[in-house]
Amino acid sequence: MEVARKQPDRGWIEVVVGSMYSGKSEELIRRLRRAQIARQKVQIFKPLIDDRYSADHIVSHSDMRIASENVRTSDELVAKVLPETEVVGIDEGQFFDQNLPAACNTLADRGKRVIVAGLDQDYLGRPFEPMPQLLAIAEYITKTLAICVVCGDPANHTQRLVASSDRVLVGASGMYEARCRHCFDPTLAAPNTTR
Repeated sequence: MEVARKQPDRGWIEVVVGSMYSGKSEELIRRLRRAQIARQKVQIFKPLIDDRYSADHIVSHSDMRIASENVRTSDELVAKVLPETEVVGIDEGQFFDQNLPAACNTLADRGKRVIVAGLDQDYLGRPFEPMPQLLAIAEYITKTLAICVVCGDPANHTQRLVASSDRVLVGASGMYEARCRHCFDPTLAAPNTTR
């Protein structure tokens, strides 16, 4: 009698990127909820720096939420993933260290479905590491677009409205807005500039 062999677990990486207010966290939450409905073991993480709406939940700008754990580093994230976990959700990937792509590869190689959401560009319109590296190794990529608050066209940029030269400035309503290519002005947030 031949015994059926169990297929080895096969993991992969999914990345959801776009500007602020484009629905990245909503899409992440939607995918994670579907996995939970399918009775898959899910673990969800976000960087400790992101405490805008909740300390223990991923929260979208439209107030969708899902419970999560805070971690300081990519290595800490990998260490917290349990062997029986099937799906790993990670929000605000741009706030993680440069080891995030390697951490996601490690988890995918262990048979996990890894879903990462984050900004692909910073407030100056430059690639926001480590997201470009994740895009290069991901099996599935979703690019979300917002609506430009100036003209209504599809928005691919995050316009910072407050002057600061800090690359990471965690904020939400009133600090940023979505802008299209034509309405985006990276000099708007530069400190000590006359416009």
